[in-house]
Amino acid sequence: MMLEIRDLDLFYGDAQALDGVSLDVAEHEVVAIVGANGAGKTSLIHAIAGMAKAARGSIRFEGAEIAGASSSRICDLGIAQVAEGRQIFPSLSVRENLEMGAVIPRARHLRQQTLERCYEMFPKLRVRSDQAAGTLSGGEQQMLAIGRCLMGQPRLIMFDEPSLGLAPAVVGEMFKVIRDLHAAGMTVILVEQNVSASLKLADRGYVLENGRIVLSGTGAGLLNDPGVRQAYLGL
Repeated sequence: MMLEIRDLDLFYGDAQALDGVSLDVAEHEVVAIVGANGAGKTSLIHAIAGMAKAARGSIRFEGAEIAGASSSRICDLGIAQVAEGRQIFPSLSVRENLEMGAVIPRARHLRQQTLERCYEMFPKLRVRSDQAAGTLSGGEQQMLAIGRCLMGQPRLIMFDEPSLGLAPAVVGEMFKVIRDLHAAGMTVILVEQNVSASLKLADRGYVLENGRIVLSGTGAGLLNDPGVRQAYLGL
């Protein structure tokens, strides 16, 4: 198992964000995390990425304990995230943003090779290479955020609401990118407001409610679950 999480508790002050969360992610899987706003999805991603410290529990990546490790160490092990809201550097050029993704040790020696791969995946970024990132459209900024993530040579990518704020026509393009990355062998954790699209794409999924895992199964199984359909799909 690539990622194993056991009995994870996370607090922000006195407020508990995660309560005994346990889940697994196998290599080359797409695993969807489904839940309402405030359910703990982003907190889970932050805990895995080392941006929030768990009060209790274990996070093991390829057999090594990473709970409590620094975010830079976790990133250099091969875990990366495309954060909600994209969080690019607006005053830097597209190329400079991409190169920022390759500053970690595991990625430096392949920087030029990976940059070319990103430009092949996102031709618009090549055209706008010298343009300030803040002047890109929302969809182009999301492409840039994904490209910057790929520059770090990750083995596991966590997507946090990748379609948020994007035009419907661009949303389909974002999901195609995730499908293509998966087809190329990438392992993916997907947190996405479009529950139907994320479960259709996912091999497996987990439902988070109030910081707890309340349901898990295959993507198709969850998509057809009456409780999931009523709570998240309005069916």
